Amino acid sequence: MKKKFMAMLALVGVVGFAGAQAQNPDCAQNLSIFAEHGKVKNYDAAYEPWKMVYDNCPSLNWATFYYGEKILLNKIEKASGEEKKGYIKDLMAMYDNSIKFFPDRYDQADIAIDKALLMKDENLGSKEEIYNILDGAFKADRENFTNPKGLYLYFSLLVDLQEEGKKDLQDVFDNYDEVTEKIDEETLKLGKIATSLAAKEDEGTLTSKEEKKLKAVRINGGSYEKVSSSIDAKLGNLADCDKLVPLYEKNFGAKEGDATWLKRALYRLDNKECTDGEIYVKVVEALHKLEPSASSAYGLGTLNDKKGNSAEALKYYNEAVSLETDNVKKSRLLLKIASKYSKSSKSKSYSYAQQAIEANPANGSAYLLQAYLYGNSANQCGSTTFEKKAVYWLAAQRADRAAQMDPSVKSKALSAASRYRGLAPSRTEIFNSGMAGKTISLSCWIGGSVKVPNL
Repeated sequence: MKKKFMAMLALVGVVGFAGAQAQNPDCAQNLSIFAEHGKVKNYDAAYEPWKMVYDNCPSLNWATFYYGEKILLNKIEKASGEEKKGYIKDLMAMYDNSIKFFPDRYDQADIAIDKALLMKDENLGSKEEIYNILDGAFKADRENFTNPKGLYLYFSLLVDLQEEGKKDLQDVFDNYDEVTEKIDEETLKLGKIATSLAAKEDEGTLTSKEEKKLKAVRINGGSYEKVSSSIDAKLGNLADCDKLVPLYEKNFGAKEGDATWLKRALYRLDNKECTDGEIYVKVVEALHKLEPSASSAYGLGTLNDKKGNSAEALKYYNEAVSLETDNVKKSRLLLKIASKYSKSSKSKSYSYAQQAIEANPANGSAYLLQAYLYGNSANQCGSTTFEKKAVYWLAAQRADRAAQMDPSVKSKALSAASRYRGLAPSRTEIFNSGMAGKTISLSCWIGGSVKVPNL
């Protein structure tokens, strides 16, 4: 029941309701009364008029279901014993009725998640029952299965069932892939919106509506990032090498012709750095032979890196980038390559980080890597101490950008920006140098210039 509620009270005065409901003037009057109470969160006073409308004319207006959830949750919070059970039963039934009477407002996934979360919070049903509700909704209505809490609960319950011996480890990995792919999809959508509005934010031309939208996008983006981290934590040591390697060795013979299985196996082996064993080589080579992909090309790059064949490794890394079509995954892949070169070639590392940003402008970690590269190059740029320290202003700017574009790294990014500014020339140093407002050209790998702040 999380759909945005629009044009609320404007609907209350609408006339011309169809059928028997048009013959009951009390419905419209009570709708107006409970909606007014609901607006100011006086849910106790809203209950009786709401109940009258819900019982007698549920299809009158979808405000009945929007406020009904809030009214019943208020009752559940304050009640106990049998009375509380009754309100919980009413809310469960109301969730089902919401999609029955207003299928254009509510989706199957929304309702299933609401019911599952209520069951979990109130200790109703078994883990298996709640999981089956979510599993059915995810498979039937994946597009609308976007609630971060619902996604986490869906995966978390499966891990619990696997630990109880009711599900296979492979089921957990398959579910992990599906859920994380869904999170990636939603994150990319939010990233595109944030990117389109960030430029206007920089220019100071955001409308109040756009400002609220950007704020909501960043909050939601942060929620997905937190859920993603929680899912990884829940997976825990189930995905460690000592469990992954035997599982894939066992299943490889039956799955070596299954490109989807090979891609997912390779992703997990790479992610957990299980790259030393024979199974890693088998999976990489089988996948690249069957269906050359970003994953297999990256795997071949890793194998060549381990052999010291840097040029060959880079060839495969670039092939991996060209084969990846998912922008979120491409951005992560580019960041991994950038990280590999952060010690050996700062310019190459920066370039790959920039490509990661172009693929997904909401990838805050890529901006942070660039800030790190700038900060670690200060002593290589400029002919004077002042000029060298000025590079930290560039580092701070990239860290600021990370905080602006990616809520998941905001705290870390702001801390880094503050640290870099502390290393840059002080106001006294700027004054003594006579450089305030002037531009310093950088002759190192960074190139370009940095402007000294005015006092």
